[in-house]
Amino acid sequence: LGLPRVPRKRHFRHRRQRFADDVEIVRRIALPLLGDELVVALDQRLLRPMAATGGEIAHLRLVHDTDILWLGQPDCHKHDLVGGKAANLSLLADNYRVPPGFCLTTVVFEQALASGAVGKAPSPLPPGIYDQLSEAYTRLAELCGVPDPSVAVRSSAIDEDSATASFAGQHETYLNIVGAEEIAKAVVDCWASVHSPRAVDYRRRQGLPAEGSKIAVLIQQLVPADVSAIVFGANPVTGNRQEVVVNAGWGLGESVVGGTVTPDTYVVRKKDMTVASRQISEKHRMTVSIPGGTREVDVPRFLRTRPAINDDQAIEMARLAVDLEKTMGWPVDIECAYHGGRLYLLQCRPVTTLGAPQ
Repeated sequence: LGLPRVPRKRHFRHRRQRFADDVEIVRRIALPLLGDELVVALDQRLLRPMAATGGEIAHLRLVHDTDILWLGQPDCHKHDLVGGKAANLSLLADNYRVPPGFCLTTVVFEQALASGAVGKAPSPLPPGIYDQLSEAYTRLAELCGVPDPSVAVRSSAIDEDSATASFAGQHETYLNIVGAEEIAKAVVDCWASVHSPRAVDYRRRQGLPAEGSKIAVLIQQLVPADVSAIVFGANPVTGNRQEVVVNAGWGLGESVVGGTVTPDTYVVRKKDMTVASRQISEKHRMTVSIPGGTREVDVPRFLRTRPAINDDQAIEMARLAVDLEKTMGWPVDIECAYHGGRLYLLQCRPVTTLGAPQ
């Protein structure tokens, strides 16, 4: 909540009264919506917060309201604050099955850059930023209903997942990370990846500035995927916008995204939502969770030639792609996962290989 700044020239007693009025607004309007734990963001030039009456506000402290943003918050839709990956997911979080998460914004990245925590030899996370991260992780644990949830720590640069540059695989992502300390290490590594040779080279090839890029980091509940898939809302090979192409493989999505496995491929016609073709591959590799991270392993022999998904699941993902195209205004390139029979949306960006519509 952004409370109004009180001009310094006004009498101190008036300022106290204005603050008390603001607290009363919080008590009457915000608390019924947010519950008994509320963080109120105050302008730093306001007088120091005084105690709220009746203990109704569990804690009241000064924070920067753009340091950490949660998926679904309006400010989390802004690419300049959270990067393309997080902004797109935030926009969709209220209406689609997007795992909960929060984002350390580009404001935090700039603070860390100024403190020397971003460089070729990453330094520890600055204490003030670590405290905010730890508190947000505790809140995420409450949302997930487990004390120490496994998370994905995902880079989200401001110039990625755009119509012309996907940045797929250029910045770091870390899966199955548990605990605030390990998350903090992964965050610093994500920040450092914005200056990696491959990311800088990619920017040059895309005609983007090689220096000065900003990056946010998304911390999101990890979906322990049984099956992962990449779905294209238009055929990326032929350019046919009347087809949806689904690539699916076993386990977490890193093997499919990284190209270390040949996935099953389904082509679904948009006009009648029927499977036009399917190609079941021999899938030799898959990514699985291990303590502290992930590992790529051999697919068990009995699963290698078995379809990772059925036709109904391919059609369900095709419908999702078509629906997202209507919402976003462009053919989508999405990452999905099935866990326990439920489909989760993990990423949404434009298909970058298409020409102008015919």
